Amino acid sequence: MLPEWLSIRPASTEKYAGIKSTISSLGLHTVCVEAHCPNITECWSAGTATFMVLGDLCTRGCTFCAVNKRAKGVYVDAQEPLKLARAISEWGLDYVVITSVCRDDLQDQGAGHFASCVSEIKKASPSTLVEVLIPDFREDELCIRRIAQSGPDVVGHNIETVERLSPSVRDRRADYRQSLRVLRLFKELDPHVYTKSAMMLGIGESEGEVISAMRDLRDAGVDFLAMGQYLRPSQRHIEVREYVPPERFERLKAVALGMGFRYVAAGPFVRSSYKAGEYFIKAALSASK
Repeated sequence: MLPEWLSIRPASTEKYAGIKSTISSLGLHTVCVEAHCPNITECWSAGTATFMVLGDLCTRGCTFCAVNKRAKGVYVDAQEPLKLARAISEWGLDYVVITSVCRDDLQDQGAGHFASCVSEIKKASPSTLVEVLIPDFREDELCIRRIAQSGPDVVGHNIETVERLSPSVRDRRADYRQSLRVLRLFKELDPHVYTKSAMMLGIGESEGEVISAMRDLRDAGVDFLAMGQYLRPSQRHIEVREYVPPERFERLKAVALGMGFRYVAAGPFVRSSYKAGEYFIKAALSASK
């Protein structure tokens, strides 16, 4: 039985309804829907959304993720960057996150298409802040460089969990240390870019391991951190080992801020893109003082 703090009753709004009604007509995908995010109404109503490009089939088999998986992804829609840019402009979204499934089946792992999405959004809606939440691209520097050159405001890549649990939680092609190197590389390519990562709690990690992972992220130059409760999408996915109480999230948040993260979101319903705009806006305001 779920504890009391995991109860949520979001109320729908006109903006939420408008976004939802156009996604299917344009053939777009959002992580909000595909990953069964509990914050979908809250974020869409607040003017933020997380879009998933390169189709809805992932070539990797992470044991926590609700996105559908297959060895070969779907046909890449060459018009997707333009459709995405048009939708964001029409909806008047002020902060968007662009992520993708892993496409190990493509020669450039989808990096070129991903970068085109960012570029087209910036053309159509210059005032919209764009965060990219990228796969590891198997640490291919050419792929990573192409994303960096497309002009995102924030670059995110999730380590997902602590080092000890990573092999059982993530696909075998993913690696905890590789993810840290990817994050560090973005800082080397552009020291001024904001970087971000996220972890799920409640799958068997110790508090000490979480703190160690946070320290690794800071050593890689990561600016923003999100920590939330893992919720099992189905019986086929890894089990929840613990429902982490809010006070522990608050304690870990305080530790993270003490390490020097610019902004930390931590709580049962926090997800990688939870209230995404707060990460950039609050950090920017703080930096300008």
